[in-house]
Amino acid sequence: MRSADLIVAVDIGGTFTDVTLADRATGQLWRAKTPSTPADPSEAFLVGVLLALADADAQPTAVDRVLHGTTVATNLILEGKTARTALVTTSGFRHVLEIGRQDIPRHANLFAWVKPQRPVPPSRVLEVAERVGPGGIVLMPLDEASVHDVATTLRRLDVQSVAICLLHSFAYPAHERRVAEMLRAALPEIAITASVDVLPVAREYERSLATIMNAGVMPAVTTYVSRLQRRLADADITAPLLLMQSNGGVAGAATIGRAPALTVLSGPAAGVVGARDVAAASGIGDIVTVDIGGTSADICLLRGGQIRLTQRGRIGEWPLSLPMVDMVTIGAGGGSIARLSDGALTVGPASAGAMPGPACYGTGGEEPTVTDAHLVLGHLPTSLLGGRMTLDTVLAAQAIRVRVAEPLGLSLHDAARGILAIADSNMVGAIRVVSVERGHDPRDFTLVPFGGAGPLHGCALAELLGITRVLVPPAPGVLCAEGLLAAALKSEFSRTLPRPDEWDAADAVFAALEQEANAWFDTERVAADDRKTTRVALLRYEGQGSELAIVWPGGAAAARVVFADAHQALNGFALDAKVELVTLRVEAEGSVPAPPRPALPAGAGAKPIARQVVHSAAGSVEALVYDRAELGAGDRFDGPAIVTQLDATTLVSDGWQAEMLASGALMLRRSERAGP
Repeated sequence: MRSADLIVAVDIGGTFTDVTLADRATGQLWRAKTPSTPADPSEAFLVGVLLALADADAQPTAVDRVLHGTTVATNLILEGKTARTALVTTSGFRHVLEIGRQDIPRHANLFAWVKPQRPVPPSRVLEVAERVGPGGIVLMPLDEASVHDVATTLRRLDVQSVAICLLHSFAYPAHERRVAEMLRAALPEIAITASVDVLPVAREYERSLATIMNAGVMPAVTTYVSRLQRRLADADITAPLLLMQSNGGVAGAATIGRAPALTVLSGPAAGVVGARDVAAASGIGDIVTVDIGGTSADICLLRGGQIRLTQRGRIGEWPLSLPMVDMVTIGAGGGSIARLSDGALTVGPASAGAMPGPACYGTGGEEPTVTDAHLVLGHLPTSLLGGRMTLDTVLAAQAIRVRVAEPLGLSLHDAARGILAIADSNMVGAIRVVSVERGHDPRDFTLVPFGGAGPLHGCALAELLGITRVLVPPAPGVLCAEGLLAAALKSEFSRTLPRPDEWDAADAVFAALEQEANAWFDTERVAADDRKTTRVALLRYEGQGSELAIVWPGGAAAARVVFADAHQALNGFALDAKVELVTLRVEAEGSVPAPPRPALPAGAGAKPIARQVVHSAAGSVEALVYDRAELGAGDRFDGPAIVTQLDATTLVSDGWQAEMLASGALMLRRSERAGP
């Protein structure tokens, strides 16, 4: 192959590591999928990259950019494996974490709920003498002697990282920056994080948690990124490494090194970006995305192709007020384990992951999973990953029969269908959260299933929701990696105003934030013509406890009108009351040209390559098997059918018709004869 500018995108999941290699000039793609290596994710990262390069017959030196979506920070938080962290705060406020908020989780029992253990216990919360008022006025100067005392205590506590969150530092950051400077000098071996560098906005509890999360994952993420860069360099890949953030954009390794919490939920965010890109190429703007991997299912709703961000996200039991794609995540995936609990069958959230994996992998897993159920019912071929992986139907059947079917007095196939029905029901509930509960009728949307297991569930989920169109991306199993190719460089710069009535200060604050954005653009080497900034304001009615974000229209009067209209649309009413301006935000975006998307050549008619018995509730039927690589634009066929490809398998249920689109996506439509 001739020398070319190549872009490589890598997404590491709980079960598989997905790689896409793109020629930025022609749009030609090469894909690879390899089992993840949980002990050292960077190992599978490089294996996948080298597989893709070998497939393209390309040299490592031809790679111009490396994009990566990682779950390292997410897994550290969810598994409680963050670094031993201390919190430094203002004297008199060491119990902010313990107090938390007055509310309890939505589905918790008011009388039985127990407050979870705080990420930093009171014994590791230290105080420095200083005090700043809410308006940014210094009420007590920083006592540097107290900072020296804190440094001495931190040495004794043997911590690995320190989070600094002083009262009202968003209004006057000088004290917090000085504390960080002194602690870095005194404790050079410890990772130090200041809240003004992570989340410089109001609400002490949320700001403290975000800073603690960032400090807790910083040592591991920094080590991981450094290891990746070394592996790439050893393989003669010297291209810059850009990492996906949870806001749907990418940023350089230096930015992520300072604020690694920005990568929490970055993998699912890349998938949403990729799904939007595929849907847009197919002329569709209103979609519900369902990313079903080995461990979890991530659901997001887009209207008009707009990805909605939220700063009310959660990671595990904790609120995380960093900008992230608004989605719902549940423990449902191909590796979700089916178990009996008090005589009832449950599926997930526990997962077999990559090791030991589902029983059919033959790698030591003995418990039945969703993947085993699909294999037993004939939904999957026994050979995956282009022949590099073989599934064992006997082991899958044994696991389901011994642990589910016989204890419940069911046949093997009924037990397998029960496993899938429960998994589908769990995912439908999550889809209703992002649709029905927010005023959207899912029947008005197209379902876009992806991830390694997504296309196996697309038709079943659509039928349960009354959706009549399912769009399967060209490479559903590696869409999170391909979404990285369409992601722009992104960052947000926020500041809470000292007082909520300082409307006249908006322009000056926006200008200061735009200066920060331009400095970030310079760091990321974004050309002047590729820079875009958007002014956003967070407003509320006086007395409200939460804000509503609007794009700044240019003045106070116009902002009040836009806010009232947005409040009416979201909540069904607007008030004749004072409007407060709380926080200002500048969203910075550096456009990165995505590789072109060549149109799929016209097909000569769909020709099956095999036949396979599928066991449905109505009985066993013979399904036609198609190789997706041999399908062209305009090719059509009816279900029941199975479509195989390197990275995923698509199940076309009876009553559905499939059509290949010029965009390369596979459109599934509910046949009129199928009925409701």
